[in-house]
Amino acid sequence: MRVVVSPDKFKGCLTAAQVTDAVANGLLEERPDLQITRMPVADGGDGTVAAALSRGFGEVTMSAAGPTGVSGPVSYARQGQRAVIELAAVCGLDRLPNGRPDALGASTYGLGEVIGHAIQHGAREVVLGIGGSASTDGGAGMAQALGARLLDASGAELAHGGAALSSLDSLDVAGLRDRMAGVRILVASDVDNPLLGSRGAAAVFGPQKGASADDVRLLEDGLTRWARVVNATVGRDDANRPGAGAAGGTGFAALALLDAELRSGIELILELLRFDEAVAGADLVVTGEGSLDEQSLAGKAPIGVAQAAARVGVGVVAVAGRTQLSPDRLRAAGIMAAYPLSDLEPDPVRSIANAAPLLRQVGRIIAVEQLPS
Repeated sequence: MRVVVSPDKFKGCLTAAQVTDAVANGLLEERPDLQITRMPVADGGDGTVAAALSRGFGEVTMSAAGPTGVSGPVSYARQGQRAVIELAAVCGLDRLPNGRPDALGASTYGLGEVIGHAIQHGAREVVLGIGGSASTDGGAGMAQALGARLLDASGAELAHGGAALSSLDSLDVAGLRDRMAGVRILVASDVDNPLLGSRGAAAVFGPQKGASADDVRLLEDGLTRWARVVNATVGRDDANRPGAGAAGGTGFAALALLDAELRSGIELILELLRFDEAVAGADLVVTGEGSLDEQSLAGKAPIGVAQAAARVGVGVVAVAGRTQLSPDRLRAAGIMAAYPLSDLEPDPVRSIANAAPLLRQVGRIIAVEQLPS
């Protein structure tokens, strides 16, 4: 019998690969005869590059600026003319020095550096996972690194960060267009927020990145100015398009300046990993994430996996740290049963500390309950 193990990470606890290995090892302890396909997944946030590497992509390491400009080693995945780049690994929250947010000055410049490196080395299709951003600069830093010139009224180059955008006077995209010619950009994101307004990048996500109420107003002013200048330059208004507010407005710059296509994060990643091929003919799929809840139903990885498995008639069960969804709601989403660690260890602290051995135990339980002897 063959089982495909395709969970997302247990955020703050285990990577998707670690969850995959723990569950797979438990299954094999109970049923050594099983054929296991290990395929950790992601929905565009952290773990996206790791998912690609697990499916045969090569790892490319380089140095790029973090959100506050401090350079350090980063990796992306490449296979032929396709590159997979993860914003979180380049200029995300985990790359803030000492974890201290810089709501006004954080930038996506490093993301542009990595995209540029991939293109310089032959990439003609770039998949961008843009979850986990530490900045609210509307993707301006990314554009600068790719050759765009952002100028103030005196003709000086703008500093990095969302606050600086209030001083933007003009935009020259000739260098960016030359560099990006013939390159297809696909963005993995499940955020449908516009760039501006009460549901925009500054108002909704700014406080999560350390922005005070005054900071949010300043960032909103900057993004408004950025949108006005970009719209005048490219001849269309992308600020209200769903997803423009993703990753502090990086979605907007990708749409307006890179002519990107925004896709459902998990759908794009499953397509990239050739999940349909891997699951065809399997007897069971095991997916999961740290918490199965209402957010999961909005298109997170386990639901995407369940939907993809349903297309080829393979049943799905899920592992989780906890679940807040009833069995009926899970079944409606395509998940036959859930196995939360909280059933084995109700104490959250101990459950997190012992997540790997608990997941191995869950794997043994799934083998007994879900697979015929």
